Amino acid sequence: MELFEERGFQNTTAVEIAKRARVTTRTFFRYFADKQAVVFADAERLRAALIQQLGTTADAGQPLRSVTAVLAGFDWESLGSRESQRRRDRMIASNPELLERDLMKQHEMAEAFSGVLQEEGVEPCAAELAARVGIDVFRTAYRRWLAADEGTADLSAIVETVVAALNSIAPAPRESET
Repeated sequence: MELFEERGFQNTTAVEIAKRARVTTRTFFRYFADKQAVVFADAERLRAALIQQLGTTADAGQPLRSVTAVLAGFDWESLGSRESQRRRDRMIASNPELLERDLMKQHEMAEAFSGVLQEEGVEPCAAELAARVGIDVFRTAYRRWLAADEGTADLSAIVETVVAALNSIAPAPRESET
């Protein structure tokens, strides 16, 4: 990541990354398909952990709450300091190739979450909506958490605030509307 920050993502080559990591280019390509994969190196481990957690805690009666709780409950700082996550997030947002890959990763996560929710008995349409909306709710909260000062913001509390905002714009139907 430091090399990307120094030279810019677009200006950094796989050869330079390998050299900085003190490995051959061939070794680099054994581990990473391309330089974009370096930015998302933890994606599969993260996905597996979140899917496993959702599978053990999903509540078919509250699928959206299940998704947001799993995402909020993960130890995001295990992926690096908040500052390093801020830098990564800025790099992704400023690079179309990385942004596209990030959106694909979010889509894959939503598909996996939807599948888990359906296995738990949630109707397919509701499962898909809960997964996609839950991920968007979390992304909004995550970016607010990244923007906050170190040690001043609790991610779970920010998720609750974003869920409350969602509920304020999409309240539950009244009895007379059902």
